[in-house]
Amino acid sequence: MSARGWVTLPRVFVALLVVYALLEWGLKGGVLAGLTLVALLICGAILGVRLMRRAIRTSLWRLRNRLYVTWIFIGVVPIVLLLALAASGTYIVAGQVAVYLIRSELDRRAESLMTSARTLSQAQPADRAEAVKQTGRLLSERMPGLELAVITDKTLRYPSSSTLEAPPDSPEASNDSSGKDYSRKDYSGYILRNGEYYSAAVVRKAGTTVIALAPITAEVLTSSVPGIGASRIGLNGKFVGFVPSPASGFEALDFETTWFNQIPVVSWDRARTVSTPALVVATRPSAVLRTVFTSGVDIMSQSAPFFFVALLFLLLAGELISLIIGISLTRTVTGAVHGLYEGTLRIAKGDFSWRIPVKGEDQLAELGHSFNSMTTQIENLVVIAKEKERLQSEVAIASEVQNQLFPRSAPHMRTIELVGICEAARMVSGDYYDYLALPDGNLAVAIGDVAGKGISAALLMASIQSIMRTQLAQGLSRSVSVGNVQTATRVSTSSMVAQLNRQLYASTAPEKYATFFFGVYEEQSRVLTYTNAGHLPPLLLRAGETKLLDVTGTVVGLFPAMRYEEQTVNIEPGDVVVAYTDGITEPENAYGEEFGVDRLAETALRYRNSEPREIVAKIMEAVVSWSNAPELPDDMTVVIARGLA
Repeated sequence: MSARGWVTLPRVFVALLVVYALLEWGLKGGVLAGLTLVALLICGAILGVRLMRRAIRTSLWRLRNRLYVTWIFIGVVPIVLLLALAASGTYIVAGQVAVYLIRSELDRRAESLMTSARTLSQAQPADRAEAVKQTGRLLSERMPGLELAVITDKTLRYPSSSTLEAPPDSPEASNDSSGKDYSRKDYSGYILRNGEYYSAAVVRKAGTTVIALAPITAEVLTSSVPGIGASRIGLNGKFVGFVPSPASGFEALDFETTWFNQIPVVSWDRARTVSTPALVVATRPSAVLRTVFTSGVDIMSQSAPFFFVALLFLLLAGELISLIIGISLTRTVTGAVHGLYEGTLRIAKGDFSWRIPVKGEDQLAELGHSFNSMTTQIENLVVIAKEKERLQSEVAIASEVQNQLFPRSAPHMRTIELVGICEAARMVSGDYYDYLALPDGNLAVAIGDVAGKGISAALLMASIQSIMRTQLAQGLSRSVSVGNVQTATRVSTSSMVAQLNRQLYASTAPEKYATFFFGVYEEQSRVLTYTNAGHLPPLLLRAGETKLLDVTGTVVGLFPAMRYEEQTVNIEPGDVVVAYTDGITEPENAYGEEFGVDRLAETALRYRNSEPREIVAKIMEAVVSWSNAPELPDDMTVVIARGLA
């Protein structure tokens, strides 16, 4: 700006100031005074900016001042920003962690109630009363005030003085899309009942309703995470719990932080979400550290002096190291580049054993280590390729051996025709199917799905076949009734599955299990006696209609002692039974829709009059066409049984 401009602008500002003063005090304001004030403010802003720029240029003209400013922006401002970031981050993280810890404990209470409720819903009627008592005693030790109710044709409660009833059905809750409607579905979470908050679980299963409520009291909030701080539900509620003291000597660092998280609460009367009160926690960073590390030691107070001394030592050492680096930097850079150049020449000649000498721990040293690692990997490529070829050969042998385990052809029967197929997602399969003619002229058929894929699943599949055939050879017997006729079967399916479950549990890892369907078909009476251990229910096609065969027990190999039941079904001429694994029903199309049981039933019904082998082929074709995936997502197994006239 020219010198004339600097002289003119202040004069204009002073003139406007005088005019405004005369108009405001002499003429008592008015529109003209307002316009003069606007012009005065604009002129003052421009003048202030120009004065500031001139002061900055004047102060930075000297090199010393420029270095001071540079140091402030490089050294001071980042430290201030980092401290502000650390303080705000500590405030937010400490509050979030404290709320998360308490909320997690409350959620675990609700999940524990849901697990117990589901267990009670699955209990046998004869054992249910004792199960309610035992469950109530166990849970009430951790959840004072617990109430349980199992409602069937009669109501079982814990404690006996409880008046807990089934929650009322709510018409408006049936249209609730939030997933918090427990009047018609299972629910686990928080409930507002009679003005009090509860952890709750509601399970409805086959005419049985199980309700579990545990009050969320001040004692619960206090004891959920001891020493974390003060807690309350609702922004207007009172804090309950213990507020930890700040660390001695570091009160400014161990500041108090308050954070909250909303929790969905369902009304007991209306069975839908009616409010989201806040779970508020007041804590301190030291309390969070003590709780997270569970050492009972005030980490901040004991470690801060060490950190300060260590920081001072690192700063002094950094000054010394900077001198050494400044002297040796050129030699380090040129030496590293020369080593890389020589190494590339060696590799170009095929000498992959050459290694670059590496010194230091900087980026150039890392580059040298990467180069040496690259040459080592290249040198090992041939060995890796040979090892891969050997492994592929072994897997191919395992696949061939497994194919020998599957039945090559079905036994010839007068009244039934069988066809089975298994398509492995990998070279070996975890699915299992088998059919075997029994010495008495009957037929045993099985299908299963081992958890997991690959070699381990294939080995477990082979174990299942071995155990099953061994049990068939032992001939566990039992008499079953079909109508008024007593039919003697050579094999008891429930006993066989129970024995298989015990042996798998004893001989496999805890996480290994399998679904299993086992049946015995009696040629003379055309009756199929079966036990379904957690496997997908087979389809029975009869007269254009579809029926699912019942599941009679849980999976095998997961629990040591399980009871399994038997069911019977007649296989009439023209009936078709379709047994399958989840590799048939779970493949998804491009929109994420599963093939599903309904499409499987539709495909089987469409081709029910075809040969069993053609039905299997059409089902496989429909599933592959539905998923349109380059490779199978899971093992696909289908067994078709058709009743003959």
